[in-house]
Amino acid sequence: MQRKAYVTGIAALLAALLAGCTSGSSGGDDTSGKNADTSTSTVAAQPGKYRTLPEACGAVSHDTLDSLLPGIAQITDEQQREKAYAGDAALTYDTDRKVGCRWKVESTDATDRLSVDFERVVSYDNAVSDDNEAQTIYTQLESAADIPESAPPSPAETESPSPTPSSPASSSASDSPSATSSSSSSSSASSSGSPSGSPGGSVDPSSSASATPAGLQPRALSDLGDEAYLDDQLSGSGSTAEQRTVTVVFRTSNVVVTIVYEEQPMATGTVPDSKEMQDRAQNLAGQLAEALNG
Repeated sequence: MQRKAYVTGIAALLAALLAGCTSGSSGGDDTSGKNADTSTSTVAAQPGKYRTLPEACGAVSHDTLDSLLPGIAQITDEQQREKAYAGDAALTYDTDRKVGCRWKVESTDATDRLSVDFERVVSYDNAVSDDNEAQTIYTQLESAADIPESAPPSPAETESPSPTPSSPASSSASDSPSATSSSSSSSSASSSGSPSGSPGGSVDPSSSASATPAGLQPRALSDLGDEAYLDDQLSGSGSTAEQRTVTVVFRTSNVVVTIVYEEQPMATGTVPDSKEMQDRAQNLAGQLAEALNG
């Protein structure tokens, strides 16, 4: 009986010791786990506003296409006209990330082309938000287009003030021989510089001087999306008709939209109107921005 009691006592002591060790080990693990969670926790950057993209070929209304592509109205075949309205979708492998559409219409006066591209930017860096990543992409596009930081001066700002006849300085300068010679030389140069030789000094529409009028040069736009710019380029001369390309790029949150509008007249020496094309492209951009925000 004494031997049995002794063995039972030893077993009870060992069980108590094992229970104490287990409890201590568990408490230690909990503490280290809490410390690890606290030291490695980070706040992820905010995702972008947009998770999907619109259907590009359906994003431009028929009325807008009528304005940008006047040749559509000249297509008599109904099926061909509907095909022109439908456009051609750009090749893409993920319609939630990048989509686009292209239109091309020929008329008796010109060939017009239009392309619209949407890109939804997603950042794969937890420290960089989708919006910031889209802003970086937009900035790269703006830099590649060499857009000036500020808008060009208007024609009124670029005109030099005319001299006052009653000013003594002006009177003395005009009386001097050198001033008279300079004035005569300038007048002669001005007359010879006019292609038509007319007093009004009309300029050949195909000359580079009339490529993009003052105030319509490439510039940043302040009333479109979060940030935007417009580019206007003229190419071709001599024996070929001038082609004007107007590009509008804007960013809204994590979506970057690019519009390229081109027109090439059929007649040699004809220059597409810069203001008209810019107005049409900006009008389309405003519609797309409103649709995205809606």
